[in-house]
Amino acid sequence: MERLLLLLICFLFLSQPNNCSSSLSFNSSTPLSHSHQSSALLHFRNSFSVGDSSYQCDGEYSPYYPPKNSWKMGTDCCGWDGVTCDTMTGHVIAVDLSCSRLQGPIHPNSTLFSLRHLQRLNLAYNDFNDSTISSKFGGFANMTHLNLSESSFAGNFPSEISHLSKLVSLDLSWNDGIIMKTPSLKRLVQNLTHLTELVLYGIDMSSVSTNCLTNLSSSLTSLRLNDCQLKGKFPDNIFHLPNLQILRVGYNYNLTGSLPTYNWSTPLKSLSLSETGFPINLPNLISNLKSLKELYLRGCNFIGSSNPTFLPNLTQITSLDLSYNNFGGQCPWSLLNNAGLTYLHLSENNFIGQLPNLSTNWTKVSSSNSSSNSQSVSQIPSNLVRLLLSDNLLNGTIPSWLYDIPSLQFLILENNQLTGHIGEFLHNSLVVLRLSNNKLHGHLPISIAKLVSLIVLDISFNNISGHLESSMFSKLKNLQTIDLSHNPLLSSHMYRYNIADYTLPKLQSLSLSSCNITEFPYFLKSMENLNTLDLSNNQINGSVPTWFLEVKMDSLSYLNLSLNSLARIGHLPWKNLRILDLHSNLLEGPLPVPPLHTYFFSVSRNNLIGEIPLLICNLSSLHYLDLSYNHLSNMIPPCLGNLSNTYFISISRNNLTGEIPLLICNLSSLQHLDLSSNHLSNMIPPCLGNLSNHLIDLDLQSNNLHGTIPSTFAKGCYLRSLKLNGNQLEGSLPQSLVHCRKLEVLDFGNNKINGTFPLWLENLPKLQVLILRSNNFHGAIGNPKYKFSFPNLRIIDLSHNEFHGLLPANFFKYLKAMKNSNANKGGLKYMGDRYYQDSVTVAMKGIFITLVKIQSLFTTIDFSNNDFKGEIPKTIGELQSLKGLNFSHNNLSGHMPPSLGNLTNLEWLDLSSNKLTGEIPIQLVNITSLEILNLSENYLFGQIPQGKQFNTFTNDSYNENLGLCGFPITKACGNDEGQQPPPSSTIQEDDFEFENGFHWKVVLLGYGVGFMFGLGSGYLVFSSGKPNWLVNIVYGGRHNKVRRSKKNAHGQTR
Repeated sequence: MERLLLLLICFLFLSQPNNCSSSLSFNSSTPLSHSHQSSALLHFRNSFSVGDSSYQCDGEYSPYYPPKNSWKMGTDCCGWDGVTCDTMTGHVIAVDLSCSRLQGPIHPNSTLFSLRHLQRLNLAYNDFNDSTISSKFGGFANMTHLNLSESSFAGNFPSEISHLSKLVSLDLSWNDGIIMKTPSLKRLVQNLTHLTELVLYGIDMSSVSTNCLTNLSSSLTSLRLNDCQLKGKFPDNIFHLPNLQILRVGYNYNLTGSLPTYNWSTPLKSLSLSETGFPINLPNLISNLKSLKELYLRGCNFIGSSNPTFLPNLTQITSLDLSYNNFGGQCPWSLLNNAGLTYLHLSENNFIGQLPNLSTNWTKVSSSNSSSNSQSVSQIPSNLVRLLLSDNLLNGTIPSWLYDIPSLQFLILENNQLTGHIGEFLHNSLVVLRLSNNKLHGHLPISIAKLVSLIVLDISFNNISGHLESSMFSKLKNLQTIDLSHNPLLSSHMYRYNIADYTLPKLQSLSLSSCNITEFPYFLKSMENLNTLDLSNNQINGSVPTWFLEVKMDSLSYLNLSLNSLARIGHLPWKNLRILDLHSNLLEGPLPVPPLHTYFFSVSRNNLIGEIPLLICNLSSLHYLDLSYNHLSNMIPPCLGNLSNTYFISISRNNLTGEIPLLICNLSSLQHLDLSSNHLSNMIPPCLGNLSNHLIDLDLQSNNLHGTIPSTFAKGCYLRSLKLNGNQLEGSLPQSLVHCRKLEVLDFGNNKINGTFPLWLENLPKLQVLILRSNNFHGAIGNPKYKFSFPNLRIIDLSHNEFHGLLPANFFKYLKAMKNSNANKGGLKYMGDRYYQDSVTVAMKGIFITLVKIQSLFTTIDFSNNDFKGEIPKTIGELQSLKGLNFSHNNLSGHMPPSLGNLTNLEWLDLSSNKLTGEIPIQLVNITSLEILNLSENYLFGQIPQGKQFNTFTNDSYNENLGLCGFPITKACGNDEGQQPPPSSTIQEDDFEFENGFHWKVVLLGYGVGFMFGLGSGYLVFSSGKPNWLVNIVYGGRHNKVRRSKKNAHGQTR
């Protein structure tokens, strides 16, 4: 009897349905009894650490959810946050741990897989440390909804997921490390016949055949495959799935397909084809999609009469993205009629005109542009949440209605031509406000102080003025990004305020470049979460203050103090600093060494002395090192060869001595090496030629190097620029240079190189600059072997050698790049890339000038100081883009060819010190751009042509040509009495403005703090501000701060 009673008690105890709090042991490989579910859940959650609360979840500016504090042993698990139990059985059927900041791997033996009755599982927005998706996820036989999105999973997609035959929704999006292959996708499509939602954003499907998608379930309502690296033709039948409401395949750049053109009956409400190869006829697409509410067509291939100026059939649209296209004309303001419009993205187009004004009763908006194409709209969408119109050509003021939309969160109008004041905001809903790079002026509105939800404020590159008070930001506790840069009229009293009055706990990025700051803002003492600080191009002098170096900014990764007047900087304690820019200051003393994990370090253009410390060699993460324009001395440390990740090294313009260390050749990632303008000696290490399979730019000019040029340039050579000018190099040019098919610049000037002209370079397709000046080359140039020899050559200097023979008529005949006078007139372009830009020294207008940047339209030929003879070839007249031509100091004879008059872009012509005869061709008068003419020391005769530029030349242009007569020399021609010519219709030299809008003036050639000065016509650049390449390194695609070049009224870049 006692035994029977004991058995009855045990049965009653084990049969309790809601006892979730027992801590009895269990086997995770078998189904759990109800009593063990609590332990399994707690054990799973406690196997992870909890990340920082500043992390973001489910969107760029959304916070993570608070931790699930209700999960406690001894309580009913069915009442825990994120846990749902079956009301009849007590089984846990749903777990939601999304946005819980979980960090750590999910192990295959995790207790999670013991919850066999799970129907819904959401682990989105956590960090599982690139765990693979375990095959045990396929064991949840009752699973209907599985969400593992944005949780740092990686590895191959497990085919066992296809065993979840009841699955209705699968979301694996934004796990960039997951790889989906064709067999896995094929099984997924075949087995999951109840699937209505499939979301695979960002999954690597590059090896998948799109044919696998053909048999998707007809029950599918949502298919989202954005950014999956899909390629090939998208299956046509998917557009005809009877229940499909959401289709997003954007950002698959190699994906093509055909949209149905007729009989397309579809319930589609949301369509994204952004950045794909689909040909899109916009009117046809809109007419077919009767139910459409969301349309995303960023960067698409539009055909037919696709122009969005009028989109009358989109009255039901709520979200529209037509950004990054080439649409022009008026913006489609009629879209503002849509009362339900929440999202409008028209950025990166060429839209012109003004934003429409609003009538006082909010019932009609009319465009303030007075053109015949102006539009009017009947109402403003009061539900508008995001308005993005950046990077267009919009002008005029910001209309008042934009400040009075109660739901507006994102207002992005940057990179336009907007003028006027920033108005007062009437609501506090704004989260992101970007107005940078316009022409806005006046004071900041005081209402900014009330935008308590504001996370991003960017008003940089405007003309904002007035005082900035600390109270402006004191209540904006959610601010993460502030950029006030390049508002030179903006003054601030907030920099000196006590930190107790000025605390922004979430601030991560602060940019105050070009704001007339004279000292480090004291409120920085409280900015412990800061990761980006830009104080460049201000007036801060003296030492970096000690209090600043003591701020505990453990997250600081970017620090830009360049273009100031700092003299001293102490030890930088921030261990996570990655980018440190100190260039163009007045720093003295030894070279400072940045923190250990720095990958960008620029300290160029300072007054640093001493040797390069060996500690630099410990920066194993270093990618970019610029020590140029200092006074560093002694030898290059051989241990620099240990910087295996470095792709850019410049130590030019210093006082370095000794030889180039052989260990430099160990830099397997090196792409740009500039050791120019030092006192380096000995030979060029032959192994440098072996780096040519990844080295792009090699600049060793202006040293004391001797010996021969390395001959080890192998096939596949990547060299773009090779400059060895101004050394003591001997021998001949290595013919292995023909392997360098990407070469654009070859500068061997001012050495002792010998041999004949390297005609074997003629097939280098990209060669633009060839400098052989002042060497020991000899012989005739010879005739090209190929029809299109030197097709892109624009600068050739063979002066001061021993070349002889006739000028090569056929050589000039094939210089294709010098023939097109209209080439590159669309805008100023310079040779080089974002890291390195070429410079070259040329004889220009009688003096040697160093072009610190080479403009792509600059073309010149200099064959002076050789022994060429014979006549000047008529084919020279075909080179109509020539800016300069110098054949002086040779033995040329015969007449000047009249075809020289075809060189309508010529700015200097020097044929002096030859044996030319005959008259000066009258056709030269047509060269209205000609500034310098030197025909002295020849045997020319007859009357000097008159008119236009010839009225500006002096006697020096014609000296020792005894047969010449007429102005400006005193010898009269027949009835000519030596009178002055009539007033010239041309502008005098100092004020002469050329077609491209630049002036020729000889100015001091220098390289000041942050600026480059040089000769006119745009050949040298004047620049300041934040370089685009640095913005890319710091912000990347996420920040999207890089400003594109603006366009003028004709749509041309400038």
